[in-house]
Amino acid sequence: GAIFGGSPQTPPGPPRYEESTAEFGFVERLLPPSRVPEPPPHPKYPTPSGWSPPAGSPPALPYFVRRSHLHNLPVYEGQRQGRRLTALRRIHGDIWALHRDLRAFLGSLGVPEVPAQVNEVTGTLRLRGHWGPQVRQWLGEKRGFTPQN
Repeated sequence: GAIFGGSPQTPPGPPRYEESTAEFGFVERLLPPSRVPEPPPHPKYPTPSGWSPPAGSPPALPYFVRRSHLHNLPVYEGQRQGRRLTALRRIHGDIWALHRDLRAFLGSLGVPEVPAQVNEVTGTLRLRGHWGPQVRQWLGEKRGFTPQN
């Protein structure tokens, strides 16, 4: 304070407040859930959006495809530098066996050899072209990751 000619003042302390848990129920309603809840049961599968729940127990295969946090199969379509791509993520186990099986399935549909990129570190398989519906059908019906309808 001597430089500016005023008297030294003590800074104000922290604001005073009082903690109360009596009305915390009103605050809890505003907080988002900590995780996505389990989907409710439906009378018929697949639902109108095309979603089906996972099978009761995972199939006995050398690989496993985990669902996303929203309970969907992790099959994504997109474009990169003008090329259409299909990505299959969250693969655990022998990713090369999944690649061989998927290549054989696409070959049975009359599709010529589809260029693919396998990333063992991230558990991702990328295919050239948009093959999302075919891959989802193959994962669901042929591989047993969703119940057959």
